[in-house]
Amino acid sequence: MQVQMSEKLRTYLDDHEIRYVTVGHSPAFTAQELAAKVHVPGRAFVKSVMVRADGRHYLVALSANQRLDLDKLRDFLDAREIHLENEDEFRRLFEDCELGAMPPLGNLYGLPVIADRDLWDDDLIAFNAGTHRYVIQMDFADFQRLARPIRADVAVRSEVLA
Repeated sequence: MQVQMSEKLRTYLDDHEIRYVTVGHSPAFTAQELAAKVHVPGRAFVKSVMVRADGRHYLVALSANQRLDLDKLRDFLDAREIHLENEDEFRRLFEDCELGAMPPLGNLYGLPVIADRDLWDDDLIAFNAGTHRYVIQMDFADFQRLARPIRADVAVRSEVLA
């Protein structure tokens, strides 16, 4: 039997009585490709990007149609040093997830979540369920309540990816 989502994620959502839907799909490895497969606009599909600023891990939540602007994030965090993390740097933080399929609920993994301001534009969002074959769809208000993200302008928007 195929795992639909991380057990840690399932327990967390269920314990908080969150209404959500899991959607299966054929394998996809980019957020924009995944959004198309599950018929969600790129702006409503949330991808997780891992960064390290001044030695601390951060999970940055962005829409699939955005790219992280490291300069904006550095300014927002008032960090001296910042970089995108490679998989080896964060692999151990998400042991129950397939690499690259982490949900944007960084607080579940002891990480602060910074979310781009544009995520507040949609009532429903979708994101990886900890696997490359399933997506979670839920109300943004529930995501906001659970993740308690820090709202920031840290993305470059692309009309091509909308």
